[in-house]
Amino acid sequence: MLNFDIQNHKPLREMVYEELKMQILTGEIVPGTRMMEVELAGEMGVSRTPVREAIRKLEKEGLVTIEPRRGAYASRISTQDMIEILEVRQDLEGLAAYFAASRMSPENLEQLRKISANYNKAVEEGNMSDLIHYDTGFHRLIVDSCRNKILVNMVEQLQELVLRFRYIYYDNFKRAEKMPAEHQEILDAIASGDADRARNAADLHIERLKQMVIEDGMQR
Repeated sequence: MLNFDIQNHKPLREMVYEELKMQILTGEIVPGTRMMEVELAGEMGVSRTPVREAIRKLEKEGLVTIEPRRGAYASRISTQDMIEILEVRQDLEGLAAYFAASRMSPENLEQLRKISANYNKAVEEGNMSDLIHYDTGFHRLIVDSCRNKILVNMVEQLQELVLRFRYIYYDNFKRAEKMPAEHQEILDAIASGDADRARNAADLHIERLKQMVIEDGMQR
């Protein structure tokens, strides 16, 4: 049921939309799940109208698929979808790392080290929620530190797709075990001010992830 915080002045339809969207992005609503208006309305303690409006809005964003005479389903994300996301990330985040190597402030560099340490701890503990949180924070801080508004905006447009993708690929923990060393390579390059090395490290990091997605897709 939705938490109707008295301080929350958002319209009900917006609250329902945001809740359903987050459930899809985080995998709480599994890809391919049928979005039943009556059931969702009952779970959230609302009428069917805001649920119906939210589903239509989510369809426009590609997170829900509506099939005639069959109903609405949480959109599936294919191997090709994931590869395309990574291809764009590879270029944009590689460029962000390149700029961050010369533009990151000492304060942000220290914060990046802390995020990296917290990520490594999450890997050791097998804490999936923290893994995703700190992985997202690690990459976001590098992008924010590139100090290029156009580049930051371009990456932000991908964030929701990337978040959904993270919840999918972290379902296979074997990938997480290799990432601390790759994050450290990016961090060391930025700390040393070596822009080319930072870009190459960020590029290789995502290239390896892309290859894993391709291999997993071929095995299915």
